[in-house]
Amino acid sequence: MGALDGFKVTFKTMFEDKVTTCYPHEKRPKPERFHGRHVLNRYEDGMEKCIGCELCAGVCPARCIYVRGRDNPPDAPVSPGERYGFVYEINFLRCIHCDLCVEACPTEAITESKMFEWSFTNRRDAIYTKAELVVGDDGRPQELPWEDWRTGDDENTSGWMRATSPAGSPDYEDRALWSGELGYGVREAEAGQVLEGIDAEAEAGRRPIHGQLEESLIEDLHGSHGGSGGHAGHDPDPDEGH
Repeated sequence: MGALDGFKVTFKTMFEDKVTTCYPHEKRPKPERFHGRHVLNRYEDGMEKCIGCELCAGVCPARCIYVRGRDNPPDAPVSPGERYGFVYEINFLRCIHCDLCVEACPTEAITESKMFEWSFTNRRDAIYTKAELVVGDDGRPQELPWEDWRTGDDENTSGWMRATSPAGSPDYEDRALWSGELGYGVREAEAGQVLEGIDAEAEAGRRPIHGQLEESLIEDLHGSHGGSGGHAGHDPDPDEGH
């Protein structure tokens, strides 16, 4: 290739659409199921969804989550269950954003936002406590000074990735599978659940072949949250550590 041929390639690219962005002033849209910084959600009545069951800490492959539960005070309960998350910490120096904690949570308490850009000045700032993770009175995540939040980073969190998601089965079309959240209400059901080559029995309106979920399980997940959320076998003494 001669020198003129090289100029020809450069000249042709001058008329093509630019794919670069002026980062960080301009950012590309994030995927719908992007995994970013975690948040602890609250019900629409303001009560915390976390019941301190420690399942998220148990399933975490990076061992970055630490939870301690405590019995709810009868006069001023924090969560609708028997217990609540007294201590909740996430070490983001270890977190790999695998979303397994979201999958394991039985009350839809922990989800991941789309915010993933932050700059710590010391290692202590990377360990988020419950005071920083629980959403505010408006239901929005708390925006810390070292975090770069943009419009939409708090919406449609990766909670849709849980095992109760439609998974492509048309039998779950237009069915909301998520309990209401403070400030956001009940999320709209996902649309476009089309599964190619689906079995004729499922197509006729019977239970789908993929993701065989019982009706009672679905109702429990997004129905009344006033039932017992206790964690059997956990010592009620808050001083009992791991």
